[in-house]
Amino acid sequence: MNKTSNQLLVIFGASGDLTARKLIPALYNLYEGGHFPENFAVLGASRSDLSDEEFRKRVVYESPFLKDKLKKKDDEFIKKFADMMFYSDLGDDYDSEYSKLNKRITALNDEHGLEGNYSFYLSTPPSLFEPISKNLSDQGLTKGSGTDKGFRRIIVEKPFGYSLETAKELNAGLQKYFKEKQIYRIDHYLGKETVQNLMVTRFSNSIFEPLWNRNYIHHVEITNAETVGVEKRGGYYDKSGALRDMFQSHLLQIVSLIVMEPPISADADEIHNEKVKALKSIRRMTESETLFNHTMKGQYVASSIDGKRVKGYREEEGVDPESKTETYAAIKFFVDNWRWKDVPFYVRTAKRMPTKVTEVVIHFKTPHHQVFKEQDINNKDNKLVIRIQPDEGILIKFGVKVPGQGFKVERANMDFYYSSLSDKNIMDAYERLLLDAMQGDTTLYARADEVEAAWAFVDPILEYWANDKDVPTYGYPAGTWGPKNSDDLIEDSNGWRNPGELLTDETGFCII
Repeated sequence: MNKTSNQLLVIFGASGDLTARKLIPALYNLYEGGHFPENFAVLGASRSDLSDEEFRKRVVYESPFLKDKLKKKDDEFIKKFADMMFYSDLGDDYDSEYSKLNKRITALNDEHGLEGNYSFYLSTPPSLFEPISKNLSDQGLTKGSGTDKGFRRIIVEKPFGYSLETAKELNAGLQKYFKEKQIYRIDHYLGKETVQNLMVTRFSNSIFEPLWNRNYIHHVEITNAETVGVEKRGGYYDKSGALRDMFQSHLLQIVSLIVMEPPISADADEIHNEKVKALKSIRRMTESETLFNHTMKGQYVASSIDGKRVKGYREEEGVDPESKTETYAAIKFFVDNWRWKDVPFYVRTAKRMPTKVTEVVIHFKTPHHQVFKEQDINNKDNKLVIRIQPDEGILIKFGVKVPGQGFKVERANMDFYYSSLSDKNIMDAYERLLLDAMQGDTTLYARADEVEAAWAFVDPILEYWANDKDVPTYGYPAGTWGPKNSDDLIEDSNGWRNPGELLTDETGFCII
C-alpha cells in the first residue's frame, strides 16, 4: 500500500457545487476511514468572499451532503475534520495574481507541518486551466522547494477539450507550467471498482485471457444508459451531446481496458502505454458511407412514463427548439491488430432509457460443430457480462441440459456480486481517485496522449454529424431503448442486450 505524505490540497472553484457535493464528502469518507496522513489541510479558493468559518459551515457543518453521516459522529470528531478546512478569496477573477494565495499556502504549510507538498484541484471550466497554472507558476508554486523536498500536483476535471485541437491546446497550456507526471486528468469512471476489475478479470484468470481474442469472441457490446434527461444542464449539453459527454471520455477508457495488451507490470506508465496503443489501434472512420453505416444518433421525444408526461429533449430548458444534438449515440467500430481483427465493437450511450446501467458484454462465438441442436436459435452464444453499475458484478451465461428426455439446451447463469464480499466498504470513485492523487499514483488518471488518441477517433464522427445534411437524427420516446431501428446496427446478432436493474435481468420492454 502506498504511503500518504503530509500535504495541502488546494481546491479552485471551492464555492461551487462539485466541491460540496462530491469532493468534501469524499474527503470526509477518507478521514473517517483513517486514510489521512498525520498532517493534512484543505484550502478552498474561489471568487466568493468567505471566511474560514463560513466555508466550514457551508461544506461541513451545514452541508446537506454530509448531514446523515455527521449525525452518527460526536462533535469532537466532526470539529477535527472541519478544522482542516480553510478558505482564500481570489478576488474578482481567477486570472489575478496569486501573491495573497501564496502567503496563505506558506502560512498553512508552516503552521501545520505540510512539508511543502501541495496538490491543486481545478474544479473550474477548462478555459481557466492555463491561467490558473500560469499564476501558480508566477508564484513559484508549480515546483518543489528543493530537489528532494515537496511535490506539486495539479488535478483537472473533464471535459478535457471539445475536440482534438482543443485537447492539444489544453495539454500544451498545462505542460508549459507542469511536467506530465504532475498532471492528473480525472475521469471518475476509472475510479469505479468494477472498471478497475476489467483488468483483473482479464489478466489474472487463465479461463478468460486465452479466449480474449478474435478466435473466440464474436463481438463486444458496451451500454451506458441513464434514465434521466438533461435536467438543468440543457445549455451545456446542447453544445456537447452524448458523444462528447460520455463516449469520448468514459466509454473509450473502458474500451481501452478491454482492447489493451497485457502490460509488462502493474506500473502506471506501463498500463498507460498499453492503453494508448489500444486507442491508437481503433480504426478511424473518415468515409461518409462508413460513417453512415456504422454510426447512429438519436434524440428523445416527449412520452409518458408511469402515467406522467416527460418532456422531449427540445422542450428542455436551455435547448434549441430545432436542436439536432444527440442524446443517443451508437457506434460500431473495429480494432486493427491481431487480437481483435474483424471483431466488431458496439458502444451506445443515451439518456432517458428504461434502466440506469453501465455494462460490458463479451459475446463468445457459437461452437463450430453443434452437437446438441437448440430450439432457441436467438439465445445461443455464451456471454460474459461485466456490470459496472448498478448491482455491480460479473455474470457468465452458459449452456446446460434441461431435465428430461433428450438434450435440450438452456442458458444458465453463474454470477458474482461485489456486495457479497465480506468487506463492503468500497470506496466511491472520487474517494479512490483523491487518495491516489494524494499518494502520487497516476494509474487511474488519463495521460495526455490517451486523451488525444480518444479525440482522434471521435473527431471525424462529430464532423460528419455536424456537416453532412444526410445524417438522420432518429427520435425515440423517452423511457425506451433508443431508436426503433437501433438493433439493425448489430449484424449477424440478435441486437442489443437490454439489461434490467439487476445483473441477471434481460428485458426487451419499453415504457411508453
